[in-house]
Amino acid sequence: MEPLLETNYALDTLYMLMTAVLVMFMACGFSMLESGMVRAKNTAEILTKNVALYAIACIMYLFVGYHIMYVGGADGGGVLPSFGLLIGEENSAVGEGTYSARADYFFQVVFVATAMSIVSGAVAERMKLWAFLIFAVVLTGFIYPIQGMWKWGGGFLDEQGFLDFAGSGVVHLCGAVAAFTGVLFLGARRGKYGPGGEVHALPGCNMPLATLGMFILWFGWFGFNGGSELIISNFEEANVVAQIFVNTNIAACGGLIVALILARAVFGKADLTMALNGALAGLVSITAEPAAGPASLALFTGAVGGAIVFGSIIVMDRYLKIDDPVGAISVHGVCGIWGLLAVCYTNPEATIGAQLLGIVSIIGFVGIATAIVWAILKVTMGIRVSEEEEESGVDYSEVGIEAYPEFVNAP
Repeated sequence: MEPLLETNYALDTLYMLMTAVLVMFMACGFSMLESGMVRAKNTAEILTKNVALYAIACIMYLFVGYHIMYVGGADGGGVLPSFGLLIGEENSAVGEGTYSARADYFFQVVFVATAMSIVSGAVAERMKLWAFLIFAVVLTGFIYPIQGMWKWGGGFLDEQGFLDFAGSGVVHLCGAVAAFTGVLFLGARRGKYGPGGEVHALPGCNMPLATLGMFILWFGWFGFNGGSELIISNFEEANVVAQIFVNTNIAACGGLIVALILARAVFGKADLTMALNGALAGLVSITAEPAAGPASLALFTGAVGGAIVFGSIIVMDRYLKIDDPVGAISVHGVCGIWGLLAVCYTNPEATIGAQLLGIVSIIGFVGIATAIVWAILKVTMGIRVSEEEEESGVDYSEVGIEAYPEFVNAP
């Protein structure tokens, strides 16, 4: 390899690894956000889910997922993947030697864990731990890689012109659909909805922790979107990466401010949880195309995402009775759809037909596949804890450790 190519190879591999570390740190963000948004008696269990799902995602993606999505992916716009084990040679390069295949695996696997983390928040406070972990095995090893192969592995969605730069659909919509089907099978938390249809608030136990989690996710998103450019070793790519960082940041700002303003207008007071979800909504919305368009358009994309998540959370909670403790389905699902559609006005190569095809394909496949898995788990081992266990808290029944024993057991 020529000296310049060796330098570029090393730089691009290092860039991919460092951005992957940023995305890996998002696992901490999800853990903090979710543990702050649930009640104190369920905190240790949600933390256990988050640390365990990350390990499961890494193992399953190493053994089968990466092969399905890339190594044995469809050739020429196919639908069905090729199954196999491990990711290939220990030391190999992707494409024409741009970066290491091992770096590519590590970058991709943290995206898988992100998709699974979306599920954990939506099903919080009433799901059995081991049923959740078994579901994580199937989603991260098979369901996510198959639909990911359709776009990022050269499958039919990529062939049809579907655009999804960093995963508004492949990652976020996939995770949200899996979460939605899980919530449908689980049902609402005990005491959430009254017999007359009234909605009872079940506030989280630690808003400082939830805010910290949001900021960690915001921080990690620069790796999520910036790393998806894959290389940074030339003038043009370095400028694109800088644009991605700017667009990602400003979209989050727009989503947060709009959600906060709407909360003030509708509720009469600022709502911190809406502000947190507004920022995340802006981030999800821009993820489908953070590289194209000026910062002003990115601000608009994020702002619309903030408005959408505000309305979606209210509609799902009050009218559809979909009990999502952290708002994950609205943030990652509804705003994921918006982000995919928003590509049409930022990227001239996008078509509404291709974007709709991608949206329908992901929702259809992931919805059906996860519903089958949830149904099997429900029939065989059960997915929901008993009323008594839910009342006392799943910390006690599922993990045997309480995160805040002084408070939970206080007289």
